[in-house]
Amino acid sequence: MNEEMRALQKNATWELVPLPHKKKTMGCKWIYTVKLKASGFIERYKAKLVANEYTQRYEVDYQETLAPVVKINTIRVLLSLAANLYWPLHQFDVKNAFLHRELEE
Repeated sequence: MNEEMRALQKNATWELVPLPHKKKTMGCKWIYTVKLKASGFIERYKAKLVANEYTQRYEVDYQETLAPVVKINTIRVLLSLAANLYWPLHQFDVKNAFLHRELEE
């Protein structure tokens, strides 16, 4: 959790501003996962801070706080196309990628 919080602060993910009149804050929660090696042994523990999306309303604050996430079926289709059309594939793991910033790595 500390590593995630340091990355969020380092990347200036948020900015504190006054809450607009008659508006409620959006909650958040920690999601914990265990990343396993191919052998089944624990590689590392991961923690991610996420917004409680069920508090958002479409066309009011939906686009302001959460980025769209690709569905697993879309990934499967792209991998299938890559395999059938002999497209080159590259895998990399970016720890805390923020789309509003230029990546230097």
